[in-house]
Amino acid sequence: MPSHAHEPQHPGDDPLQRERAHLVSSRSALRAMRADAEALNIRDVTANWVNAEVLQGEIDARIKALADLSHTPLFFGRLDYLHAPGLAVAEGASGENFYIGRRHVHDADGDPMVIDWRAPVSQPFYRASKKAPMDLRLRRRFGYTGGELTAYEDEHLTDPAEAEQTSRLLQSEIERPRVGPMRDIVATIQPEQDEIVRAGIGGSVCVQGAPGTGKTAVGLHRVAYLLYAHRERLARSGTLVIGPNDSFLHYIEQVLPALGELEVKQATVDTLVGHVEVRGADDAAAATVKGDARMAQVLRRAIRSHITMPEEPCVVVRGSRRWRVPAYELEEIVQELMDREIRYGAAHDALPQRIAHAVLVRMEQAGEAPDDRVQDAVARNPAVKATVKAVWPPVDPAKLVLRLLGDADFLAAQAAGILTPEEQKTILWAKPARSAKSAKWSSADAVLIDEAMDLVARTPSLGHVVLDEAQDLSPMQYRAVGRRCSTGSATVLGDIAQGTTPWATNTWEEALAHLGKPGSTVEELTQGFRVPREVIAYASRLLPAIAPDLAEATSIRESAGDFEIRAVAADDLDASVLAACQDALTKEGSIGLIAAEARIPLLRAALEAAGISWLAPGEETSAASRLTLVPATLAKGLEYDYVVLDEPAAIVDGEPDDRTGLRRLYVCLTRPVSGLTVVHSADLPEQLGQPGRPGRPGRPAAG
Repeated sequence: MPSHAHEPQHPGDDPLQRERAHLVSSRSALRAMRADAEALNIRDVTANWVNAEVLQGEIDARIKALADLSHTPLFFGRLDYLHAPGLAVAEGASGENFYIGRRHVHDADGDPMVIDWRAPVSQPFYRASKKAPMDLRLRRRFGYTGGELTAYEDEHLTDPAEAEQTSRLLQSEIERPRVGPMRDIVATIQPEQDEIVRAGIGGSVCVQGAPGTGKTAVGLHRVAYLLYAHRERLARSGTLVIGPNDSFLHYIEQVLPALGELEVKQATVDTLVGHVEVRGADDAAAATVKGDARMAQVLRRAIRSHITMPEEPCVVVRGSRRWRVPAYELEEIVQELMDREIRYGAAHDALPQRIAHAVLVRMEQAGEAPDDRVQDAVARNPAVKATVKAVWPPVDPAKLVLRLLGDADFLAAQAAGILTPEEQKTILWAKPARSAKSAKWSSADAVLIDEAMDLVARTPSLGHVVLDEAQDLSPMQYRAVGRRCSTGSATVLGDIAQGTTPWATNTWEEALAHLGKPGSTVEELTQGFRVPREVIAYASRLLPAIAPDLAEATSIRESAGDFEIRAVAADDLDASVLAACQDALTKEGSIGLIAAEARIPLLRAALEAAGISWLAPGEETSAASRLTLVPATLAKGLEYDYVVLDEPAAIVDGEPDDRTGLRRLYVCLTRPVSGLTVVHSADLPEQLGQPGRPGRPGRPAAG
């Protein structure tokens, strides 16, 4: 596979110069497309100011999406077809050569100069191989430096004399140092990733991905693909990306805009269910019970406990007439509404109309001819309102949960046969709150309130939801997310081995059932692109203890990466950690210093004393400040070129049990892209072995 990164002897016949010229022309065409959008005059095509505002908003979004990002390659590949593909013709393309990029670019005549990576004609860039060339004669990859096209690399898919081998440009792009937020992977999507990205919108997909397999990137690119393929549908219903915390969302927030998608919302589960202010916290035992799916049954029973079968008739007075609906008939109406399993609030709204209808039947039997206006008036009659209030009173979800957690007798009545007495005692507040506003709600309480709100009124559904780091959600949290895509589809991303909550899911089948998407496809990614080979092999020693059913991840990286374990004396720990950070700062790229929560204040003080600037997770790295101090609890989903891991034993000890602690350590060990230095004074977990000895650096033992 020849690679060309220098000037040939005959500039007039220089392919690199021709490709550079096409890049210049394409950028010029993109600027012209943006200028055309900016020049649009909508004064004569809108009926009113509302339409004008909407249309102008769409135009502004298009102008923004057409921005030419100087350091982002406009195209990264070229496909030379043996025959003109029908799919390309359908898109208005002509000829046999197509440049593949992040967005579509056409010239003044409307002919494409760059094809969107999501278009069908672009698919062979990711899927074609020697065994299945997909009618390609040649696949060309481009290399860029600072936004300038500096190299290309050809793969002749129908040439039997050319052996299939790993692309050097692809490898260098994968291993390029990370500085700043997460970037897109459109130039490096692998065939198994592309299959997930382009899966249809009709079904939900779950991706079990080992560290560094690109599951987060796959999920984000899947959103971009679905918006391309089903834009009108998703524009109406909406899309959402859910991440574990704000630091993670800040890290990934530039990926979709770089692909031209500006309207996808991002949130955490806590944000979704943020109907009350969270000011309290549960211990692990209480949070586990509150997050159990059985709480949905308790809440449903608690909601329905407000329904009281009528014992008195409803007598409606209209003029000189009195219309009587007997108690047994009211009971039949109430029982029918209960049997229909409609939401509590919808039934509450339907009940006065049902009673009014019974009154109208009596009016008709008496020879009157009432219409809908009469029925509405009867439904608003004070007697009907009083009956509804007594039989099916309105319920405030927050007040319901407040009573459930603060009233032992009420909880016992609603949880009987569902929660054990011990479990009830675990979630019961020691000191009941006076009001919903003054209560010190926890995150788990907020999820219960969200469930209660859905029992009262249906939660609006989106067209597609991406749920990342899903392994850490409780069953009740899965239900909260599932409500947001009950009529849409979902992409669920996670790694069972990285589950670090006491309620972390054990199987994806169980999680998908709680999400309301049973039977969804589960795909497993085991080929890593980020974590160095030696590092992932070392971290995988923990898998038998934390996730014995998962396959061990492999890495395609040719570089083994920098990997060192330094065992030091306890008195030298802080100084040795600083020395490891200073070593990492001599190299190119970002550095993450990851430590147990209890160690963060000590390390912060040590960094300040040494004059080393540092960032908090979520803050963007720069040339002047490349080191981030990361609590182990926030490391999930983040990545750094070099990681200095402080005292693994402290990370394990900081969790409620050894299994969760080892899973947390597994997460931290798999954050580096280029190198890892582990510094410890206490013994390493036995699963990792004990390489090195205090005071001297060690290398990991073989095997």
